[in-house]
Amino acid sequence: MSETHVIPVRSGAAFELAAGQTLTVFDPEGRQVADLLAYNRADVREVVSSGRTLDYAETIRLTTGHVLYSNRSRAMLEIVGDTVGVHDFLLTPCSFDTFHHFYPDLPPHRGCFGNLAAALAPWGVTEDMIPVAFNCFMNVPVDAAGRLSVLPPVSTAGDSIVFAAKMDLVIGLTACSAPASNGGSFKPIHYRVD
Repeated sequence: MSETHVIPVRSGAAFELAAGQTLTVFDPEGRQVADLLAYNRADVREVVSSGRTLDYAETIRLTTGHVLYSNRSRAMLEIVGDTVGVHDFLLTPCSFDTFHHFYPDLPPHRGCFGNLAAALAPWGVTEDMIPVAFNCFMNVPVDAAGRLSVLPPVSTAGDSIVFAAKMDLVIGLTACSAPASNGGSFKPIHYRVD
């Protein structure tokens, strides 16, 4: 069995994922979001695209059987397992600006945006190359008027989502830093590559 890696509280990691490999993202303690980005390993200008993915899936409720597409309309990751079924692909990674906007009374944090930028820098990814992330386990309902809410994740301890790589990728992954996204507390995220 492959090694399980730990992303500590409010931090991030980046790693390569080869075509045909699977990535399992675990919420070991429950109610913790993990922001995920994918880049074409051969050309990091090709990146996962919320717009392309939601357009082709014709839903904002992505789960087992759905594919995450790139900005060039190519398949990057397929969701092949999902014990939660509630994730978000609408909201951008939290950042210093997010904290100033939503949490002005809390100490600012570089958030998932800063953690992703730092982790992905060795592959030539700059801040301007970070798009909307696929937010594993994030609970963002949309009401009849189109208003978004950020509610605590419905994931419980041990829940997971599994992705199959459709091309050679560089993955960025975080343990999210925004209080509202995680029900007010912060926990680690685990992942495994098989």
